[in-house]
Amino acid sequence: MPLSMTKNVFITCAVTGSGSTQDRSPKVPRSPKEIADSAIAAAKAGAAIVHCHVRDPETGTPSRDLALYREVTDRIRDADVDVVLNLTAGMGGDMVFGDTENPLPVVAGTDMVGATERMAHIAECLPEICTLDCGTMNFAEADYVMTNTPGMLRAMGQMMTDLGVKPEIEAFDTGHLWFAKELVKEGILKDPALVQLCMGVPWGAPNDLNTFMAMVNNVPDSWNWSAFSLGRDQMAYVAASILAGGNVRVGLEDNLWLGKGELAENWQLVERARIIIENMGGKLMGPAEVRAQLGLTKRAPVAK
Repeated sequence: MPLSMTKNVFITCAVTGSGSTQDRSPKVPRSPKEIADSAIAAAKAGAAIVHCHVRDPETGTPSRDLALYREVTDRIRDADVDVVLNLTAGMGGDMVFGDTENPLPVVAGTDMVGATERMAHIAECLPEICTLDCGTMNFAEADYVMTNTPGMLRAMGQMMTDLGVKPEIEAFDTGHLWFAKELVKEGILKDPALVQLCMGVPWGAPNDLNTFMAMVNNVPDSWNWSAFSLGRDQMAYVAASILAGGNVRVGLEDNLWLGKGELAENWQLVERARIIIENMGGKLMGPAEVRAQLGLTKRAPVAK
């Protein structure tokens, strides 16, 4: 197929994530101030969108605490730089089974709640974008399942639409795109949709280029999309995504390293992605341009 390189590109920075990376790098932000400061630095380096989770400030473990989300949101919105805020809505669907002979009852690490509770911080903070993990998937851990049933996704997707928050469909495999198209067909999500292609996450879509292009070819032409891969492949996927007609995601959620033996900060990963984009002849989009392209409305600081 001919190249369809993106000329105007936006960068999303995934600031901290919900994995156990806080114990692998001291540069992974934990507290709301650290997360917001890292997001603001990424925006100043060229990220038009920042994608944020929150963590327990003491332990660094992932959290759904509304107060933590509120503080991160307020700090970013009060900053001296403009950026589109994207909050995760992926928490609350974690199921950890017992061993293979005794899978039930589920064990420590399980965090399964209803759609309204999973969306509570989105309703509270009203980000411009929030994520919708569009399917259930085994992750690398032996007995952990990311659980997102069709009914749960329909309920959460409708809540996002009703709140006026743009869903970013997280697609970890081609079946997730199939269901996303069904949500649009049913009128639960608006057309054109926004997609993040998540490559190389065990055990979703592997990050080889044949699989990547199969994912790309399953995204409707009218939709907007970005892509990323993990670890040392993060910057290679900056180039691959642009060449295939998409946008870019980098950040410490997906990759801790700037180079061999050199731990990264978010702004450094954004800066490196910006250099790749510009050296390929692309132009970096700012948050105002992204809002216009995606049909977003800039949110004022939440009333205290």
